[in-house]
Amino acid sequence: MAGPYPVRMAGSPLNDARRPWGCFGCVGVIVLALVIVGGIAGFNKLRGPSEVSDPTVEFIAEDPPAPEAPPAPEDALDTYDDGADWPVYGGNPQRTRYQPFATRGTTIRPPFTEKWGSTGKVLLEFPPVLCGRRLYVLRNDALLRAIDRRTGRTVWQKRIGRLAASSPACASGRVYATVLRRNKYNAGGQVIALRASTGKRIWRVVLGSRTESSPLIDGNRLVFGTEKGEVLALNRANGRVLWRYRANGAVKAAVAMEGNTLYVGDYSGRLHAIWARSGKRRWVSDLDGSLYSTPAVAYGRVYVGNINRSVVAVGAETGRIAWRRRAKGFVYSAPAVAPVRGKGPTVFIGTYGGQLLALDARSGRTRWSRDLGGRISGGITVVGDLVMYANLGRKSLGIRGASTGNLVYSHRSGAFDPGISDGRRLYVNTYTSVYHLVPKAQAAKDRRSLREARKARKAIREAQKG
Repeated sequence: MAGPYPVRMAGSPLNDARRPWGCFGCVGVIVLALVIVGGIAGFNKLRGPSEVSDPTVEFIAEDPPAPEAPPAPEDALDTYDDGADWPVYGGNPQRTRYQPFATRGTTIRPPFTEKWGSTGKVLLEFPPVLCGRRLYVLRNDALLRAIDRRTGRTVWQKRIGRLAASSPACASGRVYATVLRRNKYNAGGQVIALRASTGKRIWRVVLGSRTESSPLIDGNRLVFGTEKGEVLALNRANGRVLWRYRANGAVKAAVAMEGNTLYVGDYSGRLHAIWARSGKRRWVSDLDGSLYSTPAVAYGRVYVGNINRSVVAVGAETGRIAWRRRAKGFVYSAPAVAPVRGKGPTVFIGTYGGQLLALDARSGRTRWSRDLGGRISGGITVVGDLVMYANLGRKSLGIRGASTGNLVYSHRSGAFDPGISDGRRLYVNTYTSVYHLVPKAQAAKDRRSLREARKARKAIREAQKG
């Protein structure tokens, strides 16, 4: 029987009275589908990219070579005159941020003596570097200071620009630094070389772009990146440009080096391998996201954090992804890579979600993790069997056991980077200051050695007079 509604004939349009409802239904379905797709995309973005594991990617199981022996001290009786070295951001060209204890039997444990504090009111985002008897630290207002390592006394200071966010580098009696903005009238940055003894300027190179890439020392070359997306190699003697490499996005990270190859990420999410001598491309690996994290090179792989909420390991020879692990929050942090007794090669890294991770360097599996809250923005430092980190969100600094993740020490203040070590003592960063922490037993040795050194010097002077 025919119902009260008109029959739709083949090829005829729908009844006019029903057409709007049908269209609205179609639109509703489309909108719902878009919402679902958008929700899935947003969820995936929040949880990070898919995880990857490829055990066929190259891995060198041997521990990296130990740091080179420091030069002979000028005064063998003085424990501070030990030729200690942390000359670049990350401690070495590979940027592993790992410092073994100075000698067999040496350990660093609380209680600590706070020997001195070099305090201020200006943000200190990046850690100092150490060459011999002095620390060199660059504040965010571009004031570069040389600090006596024993006393904390400022030996000299020099304004080298208007804005900076990097660590300097020191070698061969010189200090090198990069500057985000050179003055209030020019948005571009600069690179500068100074005498380590006096702070007197040797040369400077004015840049058309900003730079916050902590410089790398490679023989006669000084290498760094710029926000223009370039990697530059300058002659350390005079600042002359040796070569330029063009990346795919801003280069804010420091450049790492292993052998004859440089490694750095850019803000397009690409990790670049560059031949150090020529500046030519070796390979490029697209990791998506954006790379602010300074890479660390160890065990035949390159380890780096990604703003897309992941940590990645890439084969140093091939650029192939060995593993990728999701993380809680953005990963600005620079990883530390170190051998851990009883565990093996381990990657330590923090996240903007307040997570501190210890990952198996070969497989990426979690050895331990700590949800600390707040935000871990800066790099991690490993000293012997200790892991140092700063929590920007909690305004705190902590030290944990490398094998267990258990808390060993907490400092009253912290921000971006936790600081560095000479293998016997710590130089920790807070929001605006550097503090020198010394284990009490080591502090006693230092006091005795200073007395003995002074007596010996006095005896030498008297003998010369006689």
